[in-house]
Amino acid sequence: MPEQFHRPVRRPPSAFDNLVGAADPAEQSRVAHATASALLERARSDVSGATTERLVAFAAEHGIDEIAELWSQAPARSLPGALWRLYLLQVAIRRDSATAALLYERGRVELRSADAVIAGAPTPAGPEELAALVDTILRGVFQGDFAVALERAAAYCRLQASGATHTADDYEPTEPDRASHLTRRALRLSGYADDLSASAAAWRRGALV
Repeated sequence: MPEQFHRPVRRPPSAFDNLVGAADPAEQSRVAHATASALLERARSDVSGATTERLVAFAAEHGIDEIAELWSQAPARSLPGALWRLYLLQVAIRRDSATAALLYERGRVELRSADAVIAGAPTPAGPEELAALVDTILRGVFQGDFAVALERAAAYCRLQASGATHTADDYEPTEPDRASHLTRRALRLSGYADDLSASAAAWRRGALV
């Protein structure tokens, strides 16, 4: 996952900026939670699935800058924080699907757990299969069992993290800088996995806000 995903790219003022109010962190937090809740409710109430398809396609068509303005500063284990991480995963796969597939497959081989089954990608999973997987997970967020979708995303992150860790070990003797990059990526993905799993548990308790 590219390093720039940590910090959202700033854009000129937009309708989203006007809603948030950049100088008021409390208002930013309120709007982040309110918009995430309203978006989820709207998608789930649209039985045609059209709203869900627009939400799945949004980042691919428009980028994540406006989403970042709303959700990137929200607590990791909150509704907007979980949605932000899911969109980051989607964009990361679309920007470098070959690397994502390489790390996923390495993790699947190395990590002896049920995560590959939970994530739900075919075996083996190439770039197209992973892009389809993350879109399916997002559809599950907006139309299916929200907690299950988060758990699938967490499993995906654990597999990617394992793949990045083992690939970093391979590069360490000859390309230490690349190994360090992969190690940072693995740590970030492991954190995402923990946060998404915790968010899934909170959703089941009715405590994810």
